[in-house]
Amino acid sequence: MSHTVQQWLQTARQQLAQFVPPDEASMEAQILLMHVLSVNRAWLIAHATDNLTDMFIPKVESLLQRRLQGEPVAHILGSREFFGLVLKVTPDTLIPRPDTETLVEAALEKINGRMRVLDLGTGTGAIALAIAKHAPACEVVAVDASASALAVAAENAATLQLSNVQFLASNWFAALHASKFDLIVSNPPYIESNDPHLQQGDLRFEPMSALASGVDGLQDIRQIIAQAPDYLHAGGWLMLEHGYNQAEAVQQLLHAAGLQQIQTLHDLGGNPRVTLAQRQTTE
Repeated sequence: MSHTVQQWLQTARQQLAQFVPPDEASMEAQILLMHVLSVNRAWLIAHATDNLTDMFIPKVESLLQRRLQGEPVAHILGSREFFGLVLKVTPDTLIPRPDTETLVEAALEKINGRMRVLDLGTGTGAIALAIAKHAPACEVVAVDASASALAVAAENAATLQLSNVQFLASNWFAALHASKFDLIVSNPPYIESNDPHLQQGDLRFEPMSALASGVDGLQDIRQIIAQAPDYLHAGGWLMLEHGYNQAEAVQQLLHAAGLQQIQTLHDLGGNPRVTLAQRQTTE
């Protein structure tokens, strides 16, 4: 049985809407079909009444079935767009999310000329590569404890032809020795280890080490904040992504570490998502 583009999208949307919100179901159906046909959204609209050929239907149906079984779209396609960059994504890395673009925007606002930037727990390299792309004068160092994640990040850097990023295997600051930075950014694990959401949706397919951080979700954030002042130049900034309900706790930790100018920024959904603080400008 032949399907037009519009008919297939409608059927796929109805199936996907059983476990994702309707707007996401519509978007995901379009993404899967665009991927198989190698077209953009404008093409789908312009060719809504065109029949899908027999060679494409089995391919897109196969992808749809994988999604209906819960596999993340980013894993099905092998990539995810972040801050205008198309990044390779694997099960060894966290899937970059739009909320994290708030962190990149905050970093770029503080960057002025040649600065040294550190990205802790880089994963796909999303944050580091977005900064490197939009602040080419900066020297960016990106670390991760996972060799598999670092390999993905390095591949993304090569694909994007970004040479101002260095990748280093390190458990947070462990391998950085006496290095100093003007800006430290991180999207660390911050979900409570017993949070039921870890067994739902896309999170089931992502590395637990990149998601959960102790009973209150703050274990890694505590470690980063405690050590960060030793790796910041005077006047340097620390910026952390965190959970929607963790802003006050993160602010208190930053204050206890002697950092100043503490501020929390909200993501696109209006949730407190990124908190930043500055090391004092005079010793």
